[in-house]
Amino acid sequence: MNKIEKVWPAGMPVAGQRAERTREILLRDIELFTELSGDRNPLHYDVELAKASKFGEIIVQGGITSAILNAVVAEDLPGPGTVFLNVNWNFKAPVRPGDKITGVVEILSVRQDKPISGLKTTVIRDDGTVALDGTALCYTMPMPQPGV
Repeated sequence: MNKIEKVWPAGMPVAGQRAERTREILLRDIELFTELSGDRNPLHYDVELAKASKFGEIIVQGGITSAILNAVVAEDLPGPGTVFLNVNWNFKAPVRPGDKITGVVEILSVRQDKPISGLKTTVIRDDGTVALDGTALCYTMPMPQPGV
């Protein structure tokens, strides 16, 4: 097995390749993210304050919105063993509990000398609104094979 096959057993990604995942966002996601991060911004909890804000209702933390991209990158494309080296994300619209979001990644470039790929990243709400867009640079390391 050569170096590329060790990193990408299914083959090196190519520019234009895409992958996506969809999930519904729940109030429980806010609670779990707050436990993890300590982010207790009232826009995520205080219904009256959130109603009076420009958002008009409770919104989720940005980390919840972007987290779906972690799943796409680590599970689908580029795939297992992939970590972010750099992200440049613009949060365009809020995500609320009850929204279904789809995280989409598209390969923009793949280095031939190292397992580094450039991605276009997007999170879209179920109403078609882009909640997040930007780019990411990823590194994919070979995953140990059980029993080898």
